[in-house]
Amino acid sequence: MEFMFYAVPGIIAAGVILMAAKVIQRSTQVSRAWSSGLTAEARCLRTYTTTSGGDRISTTLHHVYEFTTREGRPVRFEEENGPATTVEGDIVTVHYAAGRPEAATAHAPRPFAMAAGTVGLLCFFGVMLAFCVFFVMTVNSAPTDVFSDMP
Repeated sequence: MEFMFYAVPGIIAAGVILMAAKVIQRSTQVSRAWSSGLTAEARCLRTYTTTSGGDRISTTLHHVYEFTTREGRPVRFEEENGPATTVEGDIVTVHYAAGRPEAATAHAPRPFAMAAGTVGLLCFFGVMLAFCVFFVMTVNSAPTDVFSDMP
């Protein structure tokens, strides 16, 4: 039974670390695309939504774009949380890095807003991680006779 007091916070901490890594990776990709200075006209090929959740349902809007790089290479990419006013057939400006045009973005450059959102999420993840560590340390320092009364 005592194993659960270590396993559950460990699994939560691992998930938090993975989510933080994903947030940092996407933030870096978008930042590189914005700072590269390379833009192209892209056509929205498709839009669709996905839903997730149980009691509280969350809907995410996805867009699939296609553009041609300066070298003439066609690139297709998908992006979440784009504007709901962009529909199939619309032409939008995309920003991309020369080395990885697949990591393009159709979001308008807003580096301060992105930085604030990234920092906010990382702070939230840090609090969750600190709580997991605190919980494990508290369980570890608790007297062992506390657990002997449990069935």
